Formats: sequence, C-alpha cells, structure tokens
Amino acid sequence: MSLSATRTRWRTLAVLALAALVGAAGKDAVDRAPVWNRLTDEEHRVIVGKGTEAPFSGEYERHTAAGVYACRRCGAALYRSTDKFDAGCGWPAFDDAVPGAVLQRPDADGRRTEILCATCQGHLGHLFTGERFTPRDTRHCVNSLAMRFIPEAGLAAAFERACFAGGCFWGVEFHLQQARGVIRAVSGYTGGHLENPSYRQVCAGTSGHIEAVEVLYDPRQTTYEALARRFFEIHDPTQVDRQGPDVGEQYRSVVFTLNDAQQAVAQKLVDLLIRKGYDVATRIVPAGRFWPAEAEHQNYYFVHRKTPYCHRPVKRFD
Repeated sequence: MSLSATRTRWRTLAVLALAALVGAAGKDAVDRAPVWNRLTDEEHRVIVGKGTEAPFSGEYERHTAAGVYACRRCGAALYRSTDKFDAGCGWPAFDDAVPGAVLQRPDADGRRTEILCATCQGHLGHLFTGERFTPRDTRHCVNSLAMRFIPEAGLAAAFERACFAGGCFWGVEFHLQQARGVIRAVSGYTGGHLENPSYRQVCAGTSGHIEAVEVLYDPRQTTYEALARRFFEIHDPTQVDRQGPDVGEQYRSVVFTLNDAQQAVAQKLVDLLIRKGYDVATRIVPAGRFWPAEAEHQNYYFVHRKTPYCHRPVKRFD
C-alpha cells in the first residue's frame, strides 16, 4: 500500500471514529475532540509512522534562534532554545524539555528509548544518556519534521502568561518552573510606580514594587487554575507582608491577574481556602508592567544547586 493510500485510510478511520462519537455522546464529544495540524506525507511518516529523517537534513539541526520548539502535529511546547545544543549527531539535540511535555517508553527495537509528545503521542525521536555532552548528561535526539519553531516574538500569541508573588521570588520561581506545561518562569518586579527598578530599590521599600514571578505556560498542557493552586500550596498565603524570615512589603502575597477569567479563578481559590479555615492575606489585583530582575536572580536555586529555605509544598486543597 502506498503512503498516500495509507494516509487516506487513516483519515477515513478518523472520520468513522468521529461519527461514532456523535452517535454515542452527541455534538459535545466532537467539540472536545483534539484538532491537530495537517501533516505532509513526510511529516506523517515520521510522527505517525515513527520514521526518521536523514541525518543533517533537518531545518533545525543547526538552528540557533531564541524561541520554543513545539510539536508539529498538536502545537504543544516541547523544548526551549536554551535546552538546545550541538551534538554533531545530525539531528537537533536538547538536554531538557518543558516539564511533562515529553513521554519516554521502550522503543520497539528493544534497545533504545523512544520519546513522544505527551499531548498527542506523536513520535519525536529517541533519548540517550551517558554521552556527557552537557552537565545534564541527556540528549533528546529529535526529528526536525516532528517540530515547528516559534520565535521569541511569537511566544505571547502562542502561549499564555500568569503572574504570582509570594515572598522571595527565588523560591516561587523554583517551584513554578517545575510545574507541568511551564515554558519558563522569570523573577522580577511589579505593582509599583518606579520604572525599571533594581533589586536594591525594591528592597528599600520605597518603590511600591513586589518581588514576583511571571510564568509563560502552554494551555494545551496545563491550566491557569492548576498553576494558581500550586502557587497557594508553595507559600503561606496567610502571612502579611512577609514569607518566613523575609519581612517587608516586597514579600507580600499577591495574584496579579491579566484578565477577568484569571481574576475569577483566583477569587474562587481564595474563597475555597477561607471556607477551609485559612485567614487568607493574598491580594488579587490587575497586573501592571512586569520588570524582569537582574540576571543573578534568575534560576537562582538551580544555578546555586540549593533548595528554597522558606517555600515548600503543602497540600491545601485536597
């Protein structure tokens, strides 16, 4: 059977499956069915047929621009450009992935580890360890045909943002950047009147700014509510203008909302915590301009190989 005939058969089966959904669950089931991008024959061979593109032939093998590599079939964020390195192997190489974005399972050959998009189960390539290319000692060897690149300028349109403040931004950043679907978490300042504030100015308590963390996340893989719940469980939302030993207005607990939907979710969670007996001090306010903090405050605990001293996960909702 030719490749075109095979693809036609797959599409026919998909149509029949959707028809069965309509019969069993009505129109709502079809509305909830995933909508994936149409693939070329060669993309289909790799992503669905688990094929491999020729080495040194992919458009991203030597690609170095800043941005995010997403699944070509479903659009889910997979890798950040900061995870990419040149392994000289003939395929794009990454030593890390967006949390929860990539699945691993034994390959059919019985020797290698296959990697797949966790959102649509599309084949990406293979995982290798023990090669010592980078300190993480991990290489995601990925077919260019399995990905599409989203440049830095296009990230705001492709994904969504959230902003939380809950004490020292080092600890909030540490926990949020490990959450499923989080592309990046950036420490910074917001809520005040001073433009482009410095850490020293914010700590002086005269800028009105709060230490906060801006999160860029993929709504295909997580939700704003999931991130907000995590936020309320990694700091103490009952403390006023402090978090543990850190005292001052810059350590205030605040949810900075970007739209009405976020405001409603944040308020719902605060009300739920109040019903559970918590004297919640967290403020919910519209987000203003976010100013990224100095480079030495980014990825602080990962760079210094430490863990937060005043942020730890505590179950509050379950």
